[in-house]
Amino acid sequence: MKKNNNIYRDIIILGLPILIGQLGSIVTAFADNIMVGHYSTEAMASASFVNNVFNVAILCCVGFTYGITPLVGALFGRGKHEEIGATLRRGFRINILFCCLISLIMAILYFLIDDMGQPQELLPFIKPYYLIVLSSILFISIFNVFAQWSYAMDNSRMPMWIILGANALNIFGNWLLIYGHLGAPEMGLTGAGISTLVSRVVCALLILIIFIKSKQYKKYRQGWVDRHIQGIKSSKIWSTSLPVSMQMAFETGAFSLSAVMAGWLGKIELASFQIIVIIGTLGFCIYYAIGAATSVKVANASTNNNNPHQAMRRAAIAGYHIMLVIMIISSLIFLTLGKHLMAAFSDDISVLSMSSTLIIPLVIYQLGDATQITFANALRGTSRVMPMLWIAFVSYIIIGLPSTYLLAFTAGLGLWGIILSFSVSLFIAGFLFLFFFLKVTKYTRK
Repeated sequence: MKKNNNIYRDIIILGLPILIGQLGSIVTAFADNIMVGHYSTEAMASASFVNNVFNVAILCCVGFTYGITPLVGALFGRGKHEEIGATLRRGFRINILFCCLISLIMAILYFLIDDMGQPQELLPFIKPYYLIVLSSILFISIFNVFAQWSYAMDNSRMPMWIILGANALNIFGNWLLIYGHLGAPEMGLTGAGISTLVSRVVCALLILIIFIKSKQYKKYRQGWVDRHIQGIKSSKIWSTSLPVSMQMAFETGAFSLSAVMAGWLGKIELASFQIIVIIGTLGFCIYYAIGAATSVKVANASTNNNNPHQAMRRAAIAGYHIMLVIMIISSLIFLTLGKHLMAAFSDDISVLSMSSTLIIPLVIYQLGDATQITFANALRGTSRVMPMLWIAFVSYIIIGLPSTYLLAFTAGLGLWGIILSFSVSLFIAGFLFLFFFLKVTKYTRK
């Protein structure tokens, strides 16, 4: 029992700084959308479209950095400090290459915006904001490579402080540039984009400076600098990173295409969709923090000399128990305070009235989201990530997207049907991730 209690404690201790950083990001996202939403409904709807389109690219890049976590976590469990530095060097190079490829795809997509069926009056807002967000992707990847390296070594505090500082800078930049305070130009949505870009550049620069200058990380820098130290092979990093990236791309792609479908319904529906997605992020980001901590603990447990499979399962189940408690709390907040949260984002009565009808489908998909995040991260911690690729493709693309269209348009449920359809894909994904995690960690007697 004492050992089990230690697992719960370790996950919470590791996950708490990640959670604080995520809550800081939530506050920033709330501030972004509150400021943009009160500026104009057009700005809110345009931000919804661009942010949801870029969520695919950004989470694809962020997901690719997740491949580093189990590899570094396993090396850390064995005390291979110089090999961690060499693995980080290779992972950094591979992630930059991958990020440039994703950025190129998004740059090509920019020229197709006119053909995506969005309201014509939104295009003057969408296009400049799109280009600003595009320019920030590289800095997101740089920061997350080093953040995942830090998480894998049970140090989640350092990235937390950087995130919190950058979030405060972003909120101040929004206040300055959206409305034109302190003599700054009033730039509306474009100002929000510039503020976000600056905060992401600051995140990347700060974590690089800390890695280069801190005495604490000297032993890892040795592995980075010395080319004779091999670390994990590049092919292994690719094979671990790509399935996780594609899993997140398929998941986020399904949600982003749902935003496109919401745009087909009109600008009020699109703005309402953005509000419900941002509020739903409150649950997702908290789940992510515990999921990330669970992944690290599963990776550390893989070095257990007695029974690694049992240790990995124990870590995953402990993480899921914590996740269920958080999911219940999040759902109660949505049910009791949802309408009050929505009122902060817009003065448009039509937008608020429509958003308030979406609380029930929002609550319904929380359990599915918590489950799939837990066991996707647990599976990631085992480094056996190839099943994640087809699970995500089947759950979110083959089943999820048709469900969205059928519920929204064929069944005539409109935006309510779009949000409800998230439950279909999330519950299927959660079950399949759990099944394969149990399969990978199946105990066999010696």
